[in-house]
Amino acid sequence: MDERVCLRDVAPADLEEFFRQEHDPEAARRSKFPPREREAFMTHWTTKVLGDPTVFVQAITVDGELAGNLVAWWDEGRRFLGYWLGRRYWARGIGTRALAQFLELERARPLHADPFAGNTGSVRLLEKHGFRHAGTVWYGENEHSLLILDGDSGPDVSDRGAQPGSS
Repeated sequence: MDERVCLRDVAPADLEEFFRQEHDPEAARRSKFPPREREAFMTHWTTKVLGDPTVFVQAITVDGELAGNLVAWWDEGRRFLGYWLGRRYWARGIGTRALAQFLELERARPLHADPFAGNTGSVRLLEKHGFRHAGTVWYGENEHSLLILDGDSGPDVSDRGAQPGSS
């Protein structure tokens, strides 16, 4: 049976599940992303993700169940991609299908990602979608791969992804 993977807008009620997913010990270990306290998590999501019109975020659903999220944001003039998928959805092709859908909607290029270098599944997922290695970045003691998706598959900056002050 093929699972139906869809993207939709994030609803405020989704944040509880995203919070639980961020606190999964194995997910935190693989991503080298320390889980935030509840108030910090909720404040970040309501103000810097959902409250920022330059951020594009989508919930991932599998057969109608909330599975994770994909998000694109601006950081120091560069557009970044991030995602989080609940552990029960790993290694089932869900990330691959969701990211393909997201990249059809998020047309800004170049698009950057910086997964923990030891998270080979995440690095392979991005490479499968055309991201190429562009260097290494360090967050404390943790090495992350800097990956970039260039391309002529869309304009340099879409209307949705336009930086504040850009035309």
